[in-house]
Amino acid sequence: MSLEKNDYPKASNHLVNGALLSYIAGLLLLIAFCSPYWVQSFEETFSSFKHMGLWEYCFKDFRYPYYQFDHLFDGCHHVFSFEYNPIREWMLPGWLIIVQTFVTISFLLSFSAQIAMACQLCRWPLEFVLQYEWIICIFDFICVAITAFLMFLAVAIFGGSHARRDWLMYPNWNYLSWSYGLAVISFFLHAFAAVFLYFAARQSYELRRESRNLIMQMHPNQHRLGW
Repeated sequence: MSLEKNDYPKASNHLVNGALLSYIAGLLLLIAFCSPYWVQSFEETFSSFKHMGLWEYCFKDFRYPYYQFDHLFDGCHHVFSFEYNPIREWMLPGWLIIVQTFVTISFLLSFSAQIAMACQLCRWPLEFVLQYEWIICIFDFICVAITAFLMFLAVAIFGGSHARRDWLMYPNWNYLSWSYGLAVISFFLHAFAAVFLYFAARQSYELRRESRNLIMQMHPNQHRLGW
């Protein structure tokens, strides 16, 4: 007898909780990834540096002392824009490139896991999800766990290096801003999500035989004929 519509096991609570945390963490990661407020200057300092993110810097009549031409950098521009060609090496020290790399990889892994979890929650395609859910759960866990680890490294490196005197001038005039805070929260949420997904993977692995039996019930004639 084949399964009736919706007469199949729904996603586990561990998976639902892990997916919910992952979606919130992914949204915060997306905002932190795109927004230029990782470091910001205090308004009362009237600094020529205003704020920056992983991919954008904002200045107000900034004169780089080691640039041979008397040029004022003004406004907000992408780090790889033509405007910042003369000072890009100064703007992107090695440790910041590492942070960019870690956050970019985290972004890709997090949203890859979210796509997989969305399919699991919707149970689509049903037979594929039922048969391979334990493998998909392991994939979710690995992606989110690596994301949490890389985000930890990113926020730790950035937090420990943002005040270096060989980077932004007058570091005492600057402070870590809200984009960085969102990245830190995203790290914690990804870490909590990884715990839920670990238990979801264990549970789905233990139930893998029951899932195979359900698939056989969905196509009883094929299995009788040896298809």
